[in-house]
Amino acid sequence: MIIKNILIVDDSRTEQVYLSEMLASEGYATQMASDTAEAQQIINMKRPDLILLDIVMPGQNGFQFARQLSRDAVTADIPVILCTSKDQETDRVWGMRQGAKAYIVKPVQKAVLLAQIKAILSSEH
Repeated sequence: MIIKNILIVDDSRTEQVYLSEMLASEGYATQMASDTAEAQQIINMKRPDLILLDIVMPGQNGFQFARQLSRDAVTADIPVILCTSKDQETDRVWGMRQGAKAYIVKPVQKAVLLAQIKAILSSEH
């Protein structure tokens, strides 16, 4: 299995570790960022294969960052999964309109996350 690099962008260290451990147990390599500015630096240095993105963060929120990524020719092909506590249908629809490939509500269930990642990565290649 080829290891896929996944960038986790979440202002909660607990959530970062939870998601990272979940993904590492399945053979994925992860990097973590606490906000979108740090995420952008990581993307510029080591392009991830996929981004897990929280919505509610200080500074630029996940909706804004997903839109920015999807509109930039350099990053438009990096799939984004929004992982958030926002569970309203309007948030889900808005998130998908900003360029996200999937929308998962916290607390993240491992089976749901892995199924979404597998579907996205297999459709990308």
